[in-house]
Amino acid sequence: MQILLGLILGAAIGLAAHFSLPHRQLRGAALAPLAGAAAAAVVWTALTWMGLGVDSPILWIVAVLAPAATAFALVPLVSRSRVTRDAADRDRLGV
Repeated sequence: MQILLGLILGAAIGLAAHFSLPHRQLRGAALAPLAGAAAAAVVWTALTWMGLGVDSPILWIVAVLAPAATAFALVPLVSRSRVTRDAADRDRLGV
């Protein structure tokens, strides 16, 4: 049940990444929150299996840093790929 804390935290960080990075119109609104939640879930699960509890600051620090790193790395990569592909399609179509 405590993993919900990590999931909500990861989704909130992903949502912040979605709104703070450019090219918002080129990607889905759920991409960054889902990526953040997934990263937080993996990290939270791994660290709790290693014996850390919600009272451990290491768990919280890593649960914030992992979704932030994932969302802020994935979103520009997807946006850049979309911009490049759209430009290639425009060139191919002669628009």
